Amino acid sequence: MRLPISAALLAIMTSAAAAGPVSFSNGWAEQRLSLFSSNDYSFGSRLGLVSEGSVSIAWTRVGDADWNSSGASWSWTVDESVPATDLARKGGDDRNISLYFVFVPQSEAAGLKGKGIRSLLGNKNVRIIQYAWGGNVARGSVIASPYGPAGQGVTIALRSAGTGSHNERVDLAADYARAFGGEKGALVGLAVSGDSDDTKSVIRASIGNLALR
Repeated sequence: MRLPISAALLAIMTSAAAAGPVSFSNGWAEQRLSLFSSNDYSFGSRLGLVSEGSVSIAWTRVGDADWNSSGASWSWTVDESVPATDLARKGGDDRNISLYFVFVPQSEAAGLKGKGIRSLLGNKNVRIIQYAWGGNVARGSVIASPYGPAGQGVTIALRSAGTGSHNERVDLAADYARAFGGEKGALVGLAVSGDSDDTKSVIRASIGNLALR
């Protein structure tokens, strides 16, 4: 990973996801983390990605009707996998596919609606949960992000590196409390990434049926 993940995610908070089930057909944009590195994304009923020794993020905003979401579910598939890596190691934490949930305090959400990078960078109150398919640790392990300000982001491991198809269901409120303490704020953004730049490997994966509740 070449840039702090929090900065990259916040840099493109300009479009909005529909309330309820999340569409992968529109409203998403790619954010590069390196000038010479980019994944290939396909948008439709599912979001597909191919990562060949590269890393980048596909991002969308969450509409205010879903700011109070406390849970999520989705399905994802990996057809070609990176090797298992150390998800806590900066510059060595490749993973097949990750789904990010970006929170801000409820009191700040309305004021940040539609704001760009200049209004968001340096906001010490932003919190990011990343659910990852990669590494080789126990399901549910909470790993502090090695990027960005300490305490701002965590990775929660759901699947070890490898191929297959799985359905997931997570409790955002409970996981937020485990990761950061206290009550979660407003869910204002979602992102999907694939990361294979450190191992120079190949990822072929997809995610779909994403719903907030």
